[in-house]
Amino acid sequence: MYISDDCLLTWLAVINGNDLVTLLEFPFMQRAIAGAVLMGILGGVLGSFVTLRSLSFFSHAVGHAALVGVALGVLLQLNPTWMLLPFTLVFGVVVLYLIDKTDLGSDSVLSIVLSGALALGVILTSLIQGYRGNLMSVLFGDILAINTTDLILTLLVLVLSSIFLLSSLRQQILLTLNPAVAKIQGIPVQLYRYAFVVLLSLAVAVAIKAVGVLLVNAFLVIPASIAKLISHNFSRFLVMSVIFGSTTSIAGIIISGLFNFASGPSIVLVQFIVFVAVFSWVKLTMKAA
Repeated sequence: MYISDDCLLTWLAVINGNDLVTLLEFPFMQRAIAGAVLMGILGGVLGSFVTLRSLSFFSHAVGHAALVGVALGVLLQLNPTWMLLPFTLVFGVVVLYLIDKTDLGSDSVLSIVLSGALALGVILTSLIQGYRGNLMSVLFGDILAINTTDLILTLLVLVLSSIFLLSSLRQQILLTLNPAVAKIQGIPVQLYRYAFVVLLSLAVAVAIKAVGVLLVNAFLVIPASIAKLISHNFSRFLVMSVIFGSTTSIAGIIISGLFNFASGPSIVLVQFIVFVAVFSWVKLTMKAA
């Protein structure tokens, strides 16, 4: 019997729709959706400042160096998440201290420290015997495997980040635009810089389980970059970053669940596609004008 292409597409859509409804009934999928919303908001809030302050390479370094924390957790038979949190926190603060105390450029310091930490992480990984499932899931991301503890940690980091940034928004904006003027006006620049690095490091740690060490930087940078393409007002830019971060995360999870793709790469791929689409739309609009 001949089935038209339109009928076949409709049939596939019904199956996928039923699969989606079934997926949403599972607790792990519900936790994944909740985690996507929380991490999307967190990535949007912090990613806005990361993008404007040119700290993308910093978050990249912290994310890749987290391999040491993951490997240590597996070797010590501890939950890698509990090793990631203190390790990324200490690493982020130490790197910022080295940048402040050396005459080298920040990119040079970050490259040196990243290379050393990554080399150590690879060596520690080679020492792990037997099953490496926990290590692989953290390295490459699996938001479908997040648990209640991960959600609580993400919520805590989000609340702390929101309170810190929104309660001092005027100072944060001035510090972002002109640190020298901020210092003259009596704003504690160093305190704010270190506090932001602490929050950024913690955000990297909690997001790694969702999108993995290799893609965590894109998770922070891409939504904010999309928002920056279409908004020049800071408040709107911040809101758009949060919206893009959360919606693309949810879309990535749904695609991952329906087609059995890896969750981390699925989220980042959706973000990349949206970025390309928005970039193309902006360029076409400018040409038409």
